[in-house]
Amino acid sequence: MAEKTIRIGTRDSELALWQAHTVEKKLNDLGYKTKIVAVKSTGDVVLDKPLYELGITGIFTKTLDIAMINGEVDIAVHSMKDVPTALPIGIVQAAVLERANTVDVLAYKGNLDFLEGNGTIATGSLRRQAQWLNKYPTHTVVDLRGNVNLRMQKLADNDWNGAVFAAAGLERINLAAENLVAIDWMIPAPAQGAMLVVAMGNDNYTLDALSHLNDIETEICTYIERQFLKTLEGGCTAPIGALARYNDEEDTIHFQGVLFSLDGKQKLEVDKIVPIEEWKKLGYFSAQEILNSGGAQLMAEIKNKLKK
Repeated sequence: MAEKTIRIGTRDSELALWQAHTVEKKLNDLGYKTKIVAVKSTGDVVLDKPLYELGITGIFTKTLDIAMINGEVDIAVHSMKDVPTALPIGIVQAAVLERANTVDVLAYKGNLDFLEGNGTIATGSLRRQAQWLNKYPTHTVVDLRGNVNLRMQKLADNDWNGAVFAAAGLERINLAAENLVAIDWMIPAPAQGAMLVVAMGNDNYTLDALSHLNDIETEICTYIERQFLKTLEGGCTAPIGALARYNDEEDTIHFQGVLFSLDGKQKLEVDKIVPIEEWKKLGYFSAQEILNSGGAQLMAEIKNKLKK
């Protein structure tokens, strides 16, 4: 097949463009020709509704999926945690890049005294909201939407004590808040800190190019986390956290998975270390443990509440 220019589809936020340019540079270094095509998504346009009220999972990926299916772009670059566990027919996972920082961080104003009493924290994530309320039941959590820069600006403009961000997102665009502290007790979103590149399943030239960018350790760990999410049927909206880490000295995987009620009062968790050979079904079996210990009922309640 003749050499072609690989068109990289991306959202036009600063973070999305950073991710697209990162993939572009890696492909260029390997000798491939590329072109960046910015596409606006509904998730960026509709900022006045919480994500789960928009009624679709993958709101940030849907516009790019359509552009790819229509032949306007060849690949799309996403924060993997935003991507639904089931990809549209015809689109495949082509590469998972080496993972960045997985932790959530708190950007706060003033000092941290509010942690001892009443505070107001902003986040658009049900997972972060539930885990925060589980640890700080006297606090109030308010909704926060928009790209990273906009959310940081909203924090400055409002009388909230702080807001929760993914460390990887802030690090990628060198956006340092005045006061930042790692929330090391919070289990991240499945695949947090990882970048996913998708392409059309029949585009062999592009798939071959992207195969050189894949990081196998990140691919395995994010597969486990997303399998856990998919088995719980969480989509992108339920309060579900998952983190798999590979220990190369012992050749084991350490997996932590959590499901919370929306108010944070109920918490179901798994925490296990297994030999690497057991990775393929680890997410599935961990999710089954949670479903069998009250998780099925809790998931039904969550879906019911979100419908209202």
